[in-house]
Amino acid sequence: MIRRAAAVAALVLVGSGCGAWQRVGSSDAPAPGTTLPHLFDATTMYRSMGFLATGGSVPFVASVRYLRGSAPDSALALFSLSLANSAITFQRSGAEFVAEYRLEATFRGDSNLVPIRRIARDEQVRVRSFQETLRGDESVIFQQFVTLPPGPYTVSVMVRDGNGPAFARTERVDTAPNLWTRPGLARPIPIYEGTGRTQTAALPALIANPRATLPYGTDTLRFYVEGYGLPERTRLVARVIDGSDRELWRDTVALRGDASLAVASIAVAPDRLPVGQAELVTTPAGGGDTTRARFLVSFSNQWVITNFEEMLSLLRYFDRGEWVDSLRKASPEQRPTVWRAFWKATDPVAITPENEALDDYFRRVQQANVRFPDEGEPGWLTDRGEVLITLGEPDEVLDLSSGLDRSGLRAIRWTYTNDRLVLFFQDQTGFNHFKLTPTSRAEYQRVLARVRRSR
Repeated sequence: MIRRAAAVAALVLVGSGCGAWQRVGSSDAPAPGTTLPHLFDATTMYRSMGFLATGGSVPFVASVRYLRGSAPDSALALFSLSLANSAITFQRSGAEFVAEYRLEATFRGDSNLVPIRRIARDEQVRVRSFQETLRGDESVIFQQFVTLPPGPYTVSVMVRDGNGPAFARTERVDTAPNLWTRPGLARPIPIYEGTGRTQTAALPALIANPRATLPYGTDTLRFYVEGYGLPERTRLVARVIDGSDRELWRDTVALRGDASLAVASIAVAPDRLPVGQAELVTTPAGGGDTTRARFLVSFSNQWVITNFEEMLSLLRYFDRGEWVDSLRKASPEQRPTVWRAFWKATDPVAITPENEALDDYFRRVQQANVRFPDEGEPGWLTDRGEVLITLGEPDEVLDLSSGLDRSGLRAIRWTYTNDRLVLFFQDQTGFNHFKLTPTSRAEYQRVLARVRRSR
């Protein structure tokens, strides 16, 4: 097991476009025909990339990558799994906090009865502060190599919290390739660091990146590649392409080793990678097998977002509007630099890998989508969503729909006691479209301005 401050994802924001960027308090509706971003569980994204992922009570992401085994007709599988500290239960132990988890992974063949290979481990995680127990990033990485006969498998993974009843499991069908049959390349393996190996009888020295994810504009994306039966000093063409096969980056690296085993490390600079999902494509310079590895570039350790315009749309209520405006005005070439400055300026706790302000903001966006789904637009774009995101939970909610107010309209009242604020939302159409009354809108904007000045 490996402890690391690395890139993760908790939610995925997907969509093909965005509405016009608006400042807080704007009552303008999105332009007709505009496609608005929505929030989805990251599990869907990682499963679509071929990973074992679950958003259950112990959310995790796992992957299996393959290299040539030490003996003919064998495959060396690198099983790796990541989870966040916040996914498991910590208990105080002296000056530390300790968590335990049970991991089981099985590889079942065609019969699907007796596992051909099984990993069963009890692991322990120790941290020095309570704050670390709350980390939502990819802070724990487990990995293990297993040797398999080539062929199809049902891979099942279960993780159980050692200090509580929570557990999660998932499975998928995978195929271990036979890399002994002809010259070629193994699929690139996303890694955090490592030198690999010099002979197939050894285990590669690698720290895997189980989610193949990294934060936008900050970390270098690294891959490890092996070639077999290729001419000595073969050069490898490495390209990054997007979902439309548009080339985003290209480099040529030399394989080092001999005809039996040659290896290479590929490093893609962060300023060359746009946000979203892409693929690394590798091909010998003289022609031959082409291999691919999918990866994801996210805006933060905690939230995965698929394009820059969606981020700007979703940040319309964020209380650092001047910084959001700087992102909106930045050219594509400037965006990585401006994003790093934005992250630093808005991060309230610089010593942690997360940006707690952004995490809390997007958590409220998600809550608004879940709680207000019936108004004909995403919940975060409703008036109630706007207030929830910017001011948080009200101290009291009173549904006046059982009786009509004096205007004959259905109404809901929210009260914020400390802010001495009472807001009324009216359904002016009869279709659950609750809007702030003009007086409440003015009071809300006044209080919001005061709250932001005090932050």
